[in-house]
Amino acid sequence: MRERLFLFDTTLRDGAQTQGVDFSIEDKNQIARALDLLGVDYIEGGFPGANPTDSEFFAHPPQLARARLTAFGMTKRAGRSAANDPALSAVVEARADCACLVGKASRYQVEVALEISLQDNLDNISQSIATLVAKGREALFDAEHFFDGYRQDPEYALDCLRAAHEAGARWLVLCDTNGGTMPEEVERIVGQVRSRLINAGLGIHAHNDTGQAVAVSLAAVRAGARHIQGTLNGLGERCGNANLLTLIANLMLKEDYARAFELGIGMTELAQLTHVSRLLDEILNRAPDRHAPYVGTSAFAHKGGLHSAAVLKDPGTYEHVPPHVVGNGRKILVSDQAGRSTVLARLGQYGIDLDAKDERITRLLEEVKRREFLGYAYDGAEASFELLARRALGQVPDYFDVESFRVIVERRHNARAELMTVSEAVVKLKVSGETLHNVATGNGPINALDAALRKDLGVYSSFLADLSLVDYKVRILTSGTEAVTRVMVESADGQGRRWSTVGVSANIVDASFEALSDSICYKLFRDGAGV
Repeated sequence: MRERLFLFDTTLRDGAQTQGVDFSIEDKNQIARALDLLGVDYIEGGFPGANPTDSEFFAHPPQLARARLTAFGMTKRAGRSAANDPALSAVVEARADCACLVGKASRYQVEVALEISLQDNLDNISQSIATLVAKGREALFDAEHFFDGYRQDPEYALDCLRAAHEAGARWLVLCDTNGGTMPEEVERIVGQVRSRLINAGLGIHAHNDTGQAVAVSLAAVRAGARHIQGTLNGLGERCGNANLLTLIANLMLKEDYARAFELGIGMTELAQLTHVSRLLDEILNRAPDRHAPYVGTSAFAHKGGLHSAAVLKDPGTYEHVPPHVVGNGRKILVSDQAGRSTVLARLGQYGIDLDAKDERITRLLEEVKRREFLGYAYDGAEASFELLARRALGQVPDYFDVESFRVIVERRHNARAELMTVSEAVVKLKVSGETLHNVATGNGPINALDAALRKDLGVYSSFLADLSLVDYKVRILTSGTEAVTRVMVESADGQGRRWSTVGVSANIVDASFEALSDSICYKLFRDGAGV
């Protein structure tokens, strides 16, 4: 019979400590609902009383179907009772199913950081947990600096756990607070704790400062931990926390773990991993990590001709799990390393079925290699490749013809005598036989050009309402005054779709315009405009 593992997500608290991350109340509600649908057991919503956002979140908590909403806080301060500690009271009174309190489990931290006696710290832990239990809350204890404390004084670190356990804590969470403990040491220490505290529920909270938070968490599970804490996409301060999505996939798809353990997540929910990962990035308005395990856009991407051919015959050759089980997809990238089978496979993913002996395949492959010699790169600009292929097959309408464009950059003083730089772009184009003159200003020449190009596309304008430019990269391919420039543009729409296009020219504005034009054409084609 398989043992049950319990997942505890700390994205809304630990994740908010990530540099550059600041969740609004709506963000927190949206993420909480996604986690609930995914099937995690606990959602740590934040620290009520610590800031207005977290207090408001718990004042009007989201309705969750499966997950238990958890409030985070600290054990009471020394010198006052649990009932008279305002910070603890805010956690106790929060509208949450559970509460997780953090307390020191390191002799050094108690004596140097808290500057209290070892017994006072034990009393703080015991009385705080007992207060939660008396209020009918499920109590969890985060043993901060546990592994460092255990190395220094094992008995005192265990005493901290005993104090929480005897007061009624459901889970004793061993925290690798500075992220420096190696997996083999975690496995050894958790095993020793398990043998000393036989009836206690043990958990693991790993930081990723050595890049091993997932490995540390799995090591703890092997040694007896049955409660795992982590964050979506590994968010967290410094180098982040254990990536809960990677852990879920490993626990469900790797045979040794899948045979021994079960989660509150089924295969249907597992197929939502990629969606949840990208939803978080969308909320944070940042580009997803292409190379993230399981959920990255390149996690199942194959570029080399030999690899691509092999993976088509036997996906297990270069893929350790089928992409669809985690909601991802295979990508056969086209480059100057590609062969006929690679191009056929890529076209097949677009729904284009051609005979392997079709001469158009040969011509397309030759065109790709010719263009990559000139500086184009289609392994990172799949939308441009799809357009190239479909145009060769006569499948893409001529949405618009650009007759001319002009960009000027002017530096001048404004009405307040402040020096400013203004970029203005003018684009003249024909759409359905109608000549249009678009003029727009922007924050720099490329932004102005982008705004002018799609300011008015006549009958196609409505298709572009949710189109946005999310990333722009420039690479100089050759040196000298006639350097060739490659521009990569990443775009997105309101449906959460992202695509990349490429342009190459000795003129950076011209290269940018080519990439921008491809981006618009791809959006129109995907949405069925003019078809």
